[in-house]
Amino acid sequence: MGADIGMIEQRLDAATTLGAQVDLLFEAMHGFGFDALIYDYTPARFDLDGAQMMPSVLELRNVDESMRDYWFGQGYFRLDPVQKVALGTTRPFVWNYDARAETLIRAFMNEDSAPVADFLAARGMSAGVTVPVHMPGGDYATITGIRCGDRGFAEREAKQCLGEFGLLAHLFQHAAHGALREDRRLDGIPRLTARERECLRHAAEGLSAKEISRALGRSVPTVVMHLNAAMRKLQAKNRTQAAVRAARLRLLD
Repeated sequence: MGADIGMIEQRLDAATTLGAQVDLLFEAMHGFGFDALIYDYTPARFDLDGAQMMPSVLELRNVDESMRDYWFGQGYFRLDPVQKVALGTTRPFVWNYDARAETLIRAFMNEDSAPVADFLAARGMSAGVTVPVHMPGGDYATITGIRCGDRGFAEREAKQCLGEFGLLAHLFQHAAHGALREDRRLDGIPRLTARERECLRHAAEGLSAKEISRALGRSVPTVVMHLNAAMRKLQAKNRTQAAVRAARLRLLD
């Protein structure tokens, strides 16, 4: 597989959409013995209420599409032991929902996570490998490969491919960065205008509305209008909180 990494990287870079890149990743994953793929991208760890943020992007290949409703609509994402492990590590890891299996998710398996385990078991997806990718801006993604209907895979071949699969996942995420910025399926993320972002950037640096107006060549009432609009969208009590929340959600990039 290692000899093909360079070619795969070129194909990923050449693809123009996130969907096309995910298709290429899925194709490459077959070489590791995986036959299902789950990819999710989240722009920040926590939302404005302090809860674990739901993914903005969820791409599934050879996975029951009903997973979207369960993971989003019914909140399974926040109950998923795989996601709890992924939040706290940068290393690829093997997981297995068999209660007897000694994998990292065992510490998070309880009554709350039982519906997640049941959903996956019913679809033959009880074991796999996940690569967490944490990025400098605070956003992160997980790339998960699954051998459907074969729990033993996690205890056999899966451990042998962690290094190469991890490399492939990071190459994919690097290539997908531009496509994600274009795709921007930011469900639940406030949309700030260019002027609102500009005013917040200056507010984050400690400038007053009067100082921002001078920097931008706009009137003070106009600057205040933009700052107030941003505060409403971000559900912030003041400009400082608005700037912090916008930065955490990577809206000021």
